Amino acid sequence: MATVKQIQLRLQRSKKKLTGLNKDVTATKGNIKKLESALKKAKAADKAAKAKKKKPVVKKKPVAKKKPVAKKKSVAKKKPVAAAKMKKPAAKKKTATKRKAAKKKK
Repeated sequence: MATVKQIQLRLQRSKKKLTGLNKDVTATKGNIKKLESALKKAKAADKAAKAKKKKPVVKKKPVAKKKPVAKKKSVAKKKPVAAAKMKKPAAKKKTATKRKAAKKKK
């Protein structure tokens, strides 16, 4: 039969091996999760690429650009000359005739 020290030594070795294997298992689980997420992304990209290829490409007609319109300079509006001359003298004649009539009466 094995002695107590031999059994303790075997137990320690197996515990060390178990902890090392547990670390490896957790590391591999993490790697598996990363690879699965990368696989999902790749599949989604493939589906998107296939969907784009299926749609027919429609060419748009080029829109004609508008020509820039030159701005007109703003000029102050002038009163018509003929209308201004006719109104003023007519008003002056009436007042002038009234004054003359008033002077003659005196």
